[in-house]
Amino acid sequence: MIVGIIVAAGKSERMGADIDKAFLSLGTKPVLAYSLLAFEKCPLIDGVILVVRKDRLDSARGLVQMFGCSKVRKVIAGGASRQASVMNGLAELGDDVKIVAIHDGARPCVTPAVIEATILSAKRTGSGVAAVKVTDTVKSVDRGTMVSATVDRAKLWTVQTPQTFRTDWLMKAYGQTGKKKLTVTDDASAVEAVGEPVHLVPAPGTNIKITTPGDLALAAMILKV
Repeated sequence: MIVGIIVAAGKSERMGADIDKAFLSLGTKPVLAYSLLAFEKCPLIDGVILVVRKDRLDSARGLVQMFGCSKVRKVIAGGASRQASVMNGLAELGDDVKIVAIHDGARPCVTPAVIEATILSAKRTGSGVAAVKVTDTVKSVDRGTMVSATVDRAKLWTVQTPQTFRTDWLMKAYGQTGKKKLTVTDDASAVEAVGEPVHLVPAPGTNIKITTPGDLALAAMILKV
């Protein structure tokens, strides 16, 4: 069984105080709805666990019903951080779940094809992380705005979500982060920390994350809504 965990429990600090970007309007739908529908349409996804802020549980359940997201099995409350929210989602998995695709609900431009590509990679290698190869020249700065070095971009990628892994790898990885009190900013970092290989899956640069008001306008252009 393959399950998606969609995480949408963040505080959206860069969008402004008390704004929940997952429920902001993007065209005719809330931001979160686009990710839910992409997972709904992906034929390899058997079920979805949706993780939202505690005060948004009823709103999230209403959204799931409104848009006919039948693959959503559970809507649960997240934690104080993305890491804690992912761990809450993992705790809801059954023993029959072999692969997990973790996605940020703030990436509404994800497509079923990208989700499927990460799953196929995870089936072959144990991991599949959506990523984009860096094409800009990258500068390293030690202090202020003074350039200290030019970084070799040939080896650089920026990672996105979904980040898809064998369930046992994720359980081991997040179990270790809890025991060692490690902080990770994405799932791949947790898996890397326990020595498992992480494979990147080329994804489009259009799979952007909503972090600022300007990103909403860009996402609307990408989605043509």
